[in-house]
Amino acid sequence: MHRSCLRFSVLLVFGIIAARPLLMSQESNATATPVHMVVTAEARHGADVPPVQKEDVMVYQGRDRVKTADWIPLQGDHAGLELFLLLDDASGSSLGSQLEDLRRFINSQPPTTKIGVGYMRNGTVDVVQNLTEDHTKAAKSLRLPFGDAGVNASPYFSVSDLIKRWPEVPERREILMVSDGIDRYGPGGASDPYVDQAVEQAQRAGIVVFSIYSPGTGHVGHSLWRVNWGQNYLSQISDETGGESFYLGSGSPVSFSPYLDDLGRRLLHQYLLTFLAKPVKKSGMQSVKLRTEVSNAELVAADSVYVPASE
Repeated sequence: MHRSCLRFSVLLVFGIIAARPLLMSQESNATATPVHMVVTAEARHGADVPPVQKEDVMVYQGRDRVKTADWIPLQGDHAGLELFLLLDDASGSSLGSQLEDLRRFINSQPPTTKIGVGYMRNGTVDVVQNLTEDHTKAAKSLRLPFGDAGVNASPYFSVSDLIKRWPEVPERREILMVSDGIDRYGPGGASDPYVDQAVEQAQRAGIVVFSIYSPGTGHVGHSLWRVNWGQNYLSQISDETGGESFYLGSGSPVSFSPYLDDLGRRLLHQYLLTFLAKPVKKSGMQSVKLRTEVSNAELVAADSVYVPASE
């Protein structure tokens, strides 16, 4: 009788120990917060982007790996996109020669894409065309920039202004920003608080920002060190939100077409990732890294996401 009780106690203890990881896992999943983000799959070499499946995606919040809950290719029934073109009214006359390339790009977008057009001016956005499925109408709304350096306090104020005015929708939201990137209001240098603010607002809203460098007007527009920092800022806002920045030296490219073709291909290889974020006591931005072992594939996404506090 004593041996039977002892054996039962030992089995009970081992059963509790064995079940503890499962119970902890269930408790963790119960309190985890679903977080969504748009991810672009790229080819490390060449142009052929390999398909990536849910089981191929590894998500890290800080140093800890978290569960990939869903991975939806943004195609077919899920291909909806709201894409806003933001052009800098402080751009030089060279932007005028690129308008036809931008029109062709707009008209080449699939019917599932809504296009909006706005001009960055005085820290706000002059919307000349609200989001529309009528691509011809959107293309016709493009105009020459004012070409006056005084009309633009900071293009990053304008990005923030658009984000605040852009209602949340089930579809992905993305921006193509055409600017010299120079913050005429900011201090200049490696750290710009207005760029950082625009980045965080885009990350919180889940908005991906692509950018194309186009030279600006005035003395600042051809100041080499200002141009350098402007391109760095464009790279920062694109890299940290999961987009891409395009530029060729400090001059204007002959054509935007190669950039726009690249952008079009990227939009065709995007996914909606849902992962279960670790519980946090205080709402805020959390560092996120993605990995995959799929040969020749790379995952590009925002480097931080907003995670609400656990209840």
